[in-house]
Amino acid sequence: MATDDTSTPSEQSPDVYRPRRPADTVLYQIVAQHLETYLYLARQGDLDFDAVPEYVEREFRKYLACGILAHGFARGRCANCGHDVLIAFSCKGRGVCGSCNGRRMAELAAHLTDHVFPVQPVRQWVLSVPKRLRYFLQQDPATATAVLHIFLRALETELRRVSPGAGPKARFGAVSFLHRFGGAINANFHYHCCVLDGVFALDAAGTVRFYEAIELTQARIDAVQAKVRRRVLKAFVRRGWLEPDEAQEMLQWDHAGGFSIDASVRIEAWDRAALERLLRYCARPPFANDRLEWDDPAQQTVLYHLPKPAPDGRVVLKLQPLELIDKLVALIPPPRRHRHRYHGVLAPNAPWREQITADANEQAHLAERLEQTVAEKAQSDATDDAESKPFNRPRSRYLWAVLLARIFEVFPLTCARCGQEMRIIAFVIEAASVQRILDHIGEPSTPPGISPCRGPPQWEETVEPVFLDEGVQPEPEYPPDQTVSW
Repeated sequence: MATDDTSTPSEQSPDVYRPRRPADTVLYQIVAQHLETYLYLARQGDLDFDAVPEYVEREFRKYLACGILAHGFARGRCANCGHDVLIAFSCKGRGVCGSCNGRRMAELAAHLTDHVFPVQPVRQWVLSVPKRLRYFLQQDPATATAVLHIFLRALETELRRVSPGAGPKARFGAVSFLHRFGGAINANFHYHCCVLDGVFALDAAGTVRFYEAIELTQARIDAVQAKVRRRVLKAFVRRGWLEPDEAQEMLQWDHAGGFSIDASVRIEAWDRAALERLLRYCARPPFANDRLEWDDPAQQTVLYHLPKPAPDGRVVLKLQPLELIDKLVALIPPPRRHRHRYHGVLAPNAPWREQITADANEQAHLAERLEQTVAEKAQSDATDDAESKPFNRPRSRYLWAVLLARIFEVFPLTCARCGQEMRIIAFVIEAASVQRILDHIGEPSTPPGISPCRGPPQWEETVEPVFLDEGVQPEPEYPPDQTVSW
């Protein structure tokens, strides 16, 4: 949700949560002005745009309604001074909306830190595969899963070897993230895996014990990379994606043939804040809205600032609006497609999972107590019925206010005037009531306009047709060039 003040306090504390204005962002303006044109071109098969799946169009249309007060809102009120705020509804999208993606990222990282990862060291393993294979991973979920399992099996075997005292039945624990994007808003399928830096096994007393990995050298990481490379190429041959001679040729390529494993990031057991930051990085959305800006609004070109220089040295991408939308379409994940998975002792049905995750950080208990207090207070304010249902929320779900307080270190339901806690008193969804309230406080009561589909630009001058004599071949304007750049 996004909040909007119904009145402007004379002096606001710097610790007060500032609401977002989605209609003022560059991305919203581009989608509102060019979405209909892009969808029309895609349906007609013009240019290079493929047909847009229904779930992609639905994602964009939901984004255009996200955070817009004219589509309905919740009303918060301070009982001390009577100050009101309006809280716009969110779209809960998975691909376009930066706000909803950010909320999902922060919620997942908080849940994994508080309730899943035990207080043990964690290492990030990143697997990249050659460009020649990424297309199959992007298009075939079964192949992507098979490659992930090959990687994790090789990793678990190596962790057993480098963890002194661990037996052959020791198990590792990991959470994997399947990234379908790169830093340049491009399709780049690769894997991020947050793995406990060691293994769990039963000791002589029959209790679960953690054996930390202490001999993980770069040579051993390279050995894991070589093993994964051989097994992945064999798997692609079995599935018919590669010919045997092609796989053999790729084994002879220099620089590991395009395969890469990085394990340089390690988080110590005591640094839970760093672990949460790492998990947010792994669960991040495909692109960042704050990197996008107008280059020339008159010519409708935008700039996207890259997080690091591209191989050709570029630090920004200059795009036309339709190009930007086309890039975003390719990055929207299909529905019911998981973007993170649990493995080993952290898997949902693992026999030791309850024992291993029981010693999570004390911050989890603090967050739960805060959430319990907020929920109970809101429930008691809403009704005095003794038969009201008790607060019961899954541990993976965080209250909106508590989550924003955890991200921005500012409690969003704190009154901007007196600093007291506010509470939600109503949800307004009827069009007449929405319009009446927004007109009264001076906020736009109609959603931002969505531009209709536009045709191609009209030529200023009409080119007269040129008729040639039959059998006469005109001279080419430029010398022929038959080279192809791959």
